[in-house]
Amino acid sequence: MFKIKILISVITFSLLIIGTSIIKNETREIEKKIFTLSKITNQKERDLNESQLDFFYLTSPAIIEKRIKHLDSIEYFTMEYSKIFLSIADFKNIHNKFVNQRSKNEQKIKKK
Repeated sequence: MFKIKILISVITFSLLIIGTSIIKNETREIEKKIFTLSKITNQKERDLNESQLDFFYLTSPAIIEKRIKHLDSIEYFTMEYSKIFLSIADFKNIHNKFVNQRSKNEQKIKKK
């Protein structure tokens, strides 16, 4: 009888210790996830606040009025498609063609 009570109490104690360690590890993992998510949300909130500040500044009536007055005083011309480059390699290729053409023209002028 005495041995059965001790055996039951040892088994119960062991189960409670194992259960406690399992729960503690799971809560630690949940806390880590919460911490990383809170860092992400803080960054997003900061970005949102900065975006709202930019939006409110740029859309204020005084700023818009000032920009319209500034744009009226400047005359804009459309850009030719040949001046729009999709990459630096395209720009370098065209630039090299112009340099080669100039050098050929200079050589022709020197020969005359």
